[in-house]
Amino acid sequence: MDEIDYIEVYETNERYDYVTVKSPSFSQPFMQRPSRLIAGLLCLGLLVACTTPDPALQMSGPYDPNEATNRKFHKFNRSLDRHLVRPAGKGYVDIVPDDIETLVGRFAFNLSIPSAVVNNILQGNMKGAFQDTARFAVNSTIGMGGLFDPASELNMPAGTDADFGQTLYVWGVPEGPYIELPVLGPATHRRAVGKVVDVFTNPITYVLEAPLNYLGTATALAARLGERGRYTETFDQILYESADGYAQARSLYYQNRRFKLGSKSNDAYIDPYDTIAGDPYEALDDE
Repeated sequence: MDEIDYIEVYETNERYDYVTVKSPSFSQPFMQRPSRLIAGLLCLGLLVACTTPDPALQMSGPYDPNEATNRKFHKFNRSLDRHLVRPAGKGYVDIVPDDIETLVGRFAFNLSIPSAVVNNILQGNMKGAFQDTARFAVNSTIGMGGLFDPASELNMPAGTDADFGQTLYVWGVPEGPYIELPVLGPATHRRAVGKVVDVFTNPITYVLEAPLNYLGTATALAARLGERGRYTETFDQILYESADGYAQARSLYYQNRRFKLGSKSNDAYIDPYDTIAGDPYEALDDE
C-alpha cells in the first residue's frame, strides 16, 4: 500500500470528508510539470529564433554589440587564467606522466560520446549516431572503458563530437551575438545555450549513481588542464603577447566554430589582430 503523506479534511454540513493526498514524487528525473513548461518555452523560443534573420552572418566583421561588457569578462578570464588555470595546467603536466595524461584524455572523450549520439539523433544524422555508438561500444569494452582506443586501430570513423550548439545550427537557430562567458570563455548566444543543454544530454549522468555520474565532468576538466599545460606557449601568445588578446580570441573562436559547423557564410572573416597562425585546437581559451 502506498504511503500517505498527509490528509486534507473538508467540512460539509453534518460530516467530515477525508481526502488523502499524496505528495508528488521527486524521484522521477526532471519533475513533469516544470519540465513540460521548460520544453514548451524552449520550443517557442526556437520557433521565434528560426524566423529571425541572423545578423551575425550578414556582417563583414564580427557581430559583437556587447563588446564593452565582453572585454570586462575577458579581463576577468585572463586574470583567472594567469593566477589559477595556467599554474594548475603547468603543474598538472609536470606531475602527471604523459601516458597517464593520454589515458585521461581518452577516457574523458569516451564518456562524452553518448551525448554526441543524442545530438546526432536530434540532428537527423543517423549515420553519425551509429558510428559514435559503435566507437563507444568498442572502446568501452575492448578499450577498458575508453582508456585505450582500439576503435582507431580498427580504422573506425573518428567521433563526431556533436554538441547541442551544433544541433541548434542544424535546426536553423541564428548564431546570435558573440559573448565572452565568465570562466567558460568565448561563445555565441547559440553556443551558450548549447553549453547549458549539453550538461543534461549525456545519458551516462542518469545511468550512474552519484558520485560516479560526475566522473565525466571531472575527467573532462583534468583533460582541459592538460591541454592548457601542453600548449602553454600558444595560449600565452594569444592571451598575453598579441596586440589585442580579446580580438584574437574572438577571431580564432569564429574561425574554428564555423569550421566545425561547416558554415559557408562569413567563414572567411579574418580579424585584423589575428597575427598568429595557430592550430584550431587552441581557440577555446580566453584572455
